[in-house]
Amino acid sequence: MPLIHVNMIEGRPDEKKEELIQELTKTASDVLNAPINSVRVLITELPATHWGVAGQSMAEIRKSKK
Repeated sequence: MPLIHVNMIEGRPDEKKEELIQELTKTASDVLNAPINSVRVLITELPATHWGVAGQSMAEIRKSKK
C-alpha cells in the first residue's frame, strides 16, 4: 500500500488539494503498478510561521515581499 505524505504551507483552496490527491494517486498507481484503491495520500498543512527557509519563516519572507 503506497502512502504519499505531502507537507505544505496552509492556505491553498480545498479544490487544489483535491486535485493534488487525485493526481498523486493516479501517478503512484501508474508508476508502481499498484491498485488505485491501495494508494493513500496524506496532506499535512503547516502555518507559515512553522516553515523556515534560509533562517526565516515563510511568514516573514512573505511580509518582506509585499
